Amino acid sequence: MADQHHPKDHWTPEAYLTSASFVPSLATTILEWLNPQPDDIILDLGCGDGALTSQLKRRSLSVTGVDASANLITAAKKAHAATAGLSFHVHDCRYLARWVNFQEAAYTKVFSNAALHWILRDPSSRTSVLRDTFAVLKPGGAFAFEMGGAGNCAEVHTALMAAVVRQGVSIQDARELCPWFFPSESTMRRILLDVGFSVEKMEVEYRSTKLTPQEEEGGGGGGIEGWVRLMGARFLDALDSEEKREVAVREVCELLKTVITHDDDDEEDGGMFLGYVRLRVLARKPV
Repeated sequence: MADQHHPKDHWTPEAYLTSASFVPSLATTILEWLNPQPDDIILDLGCGDGALTSQLKRRSLSVTGVDASANLITAAKKAHAATAGLSFHVHDCRYLARWVNFQEAAYTKVFSNAALHWILRDPSSRTSVLRDTFAVLKPGGAFAFEMGGAGNCAEVHTALMAAVVRQGVSIQDARELCPWFFPSESTMRRILLDVGFSVEKMEVEYRSTKLTPQEEEGGGGGGIEGWVRLMGARFLDALDSEEKREVAVREVCELLKTVITHDDDDEEDGGMFLGYVRLRVLARKPV
């Protein structure tokens, strides 16, 4: 869940709850693809605050959650301390083989939701992440994940780049600041096959996703502002003053306001929506 490429831990349970609480609630399909069983031993890559990890434990033998954010792992441990067979660990998932608990053929299944587009951002470690995932699976083990696909949240990605360029960042540096990897189906299939996985199912879904409400009392919580401050932190931190960062946030929010606002008398249909593109995959390690 955490931005693996940025040493500052922007992720807090409070920020995640106010700006991205919809993420675990929309994971129904990939959970069905994972299909946890009572004897499963599962590894959750980029587990965040453990909301989905704890759901997996209710249907399996044991689950281990790993995430680079110490803040979110602390929250996960606090929330689920009493649950037997459920553990959480702070570790940069780009380097899974360096994890003190790394063990080949230790898990029947590996799961990841809304995290691999952060973890796989760095081309130099992208293949090794998937090789290490392949290694920890038992023969016949499944790897089920959902991540951003090509074109994910393109409107806010464009607005963030434009805002930092207006504050003096070069266009090339703005491109390099992007903390995400949003692959196409063909690219992800090729990478998985090269590692040794067989791909059993893969799909892309365009999902217009309603953002959480903006907090009335300011502070940047919720809504598009909260999303930009949390998800776009790497762009903002490239600016050399708080004033420039605040100007950039305001510009992104104002630029997107008309595009992403759905005016509707029905509360369910009104609000602000981003164009999420979800790539779902069920891969398997051969027996």
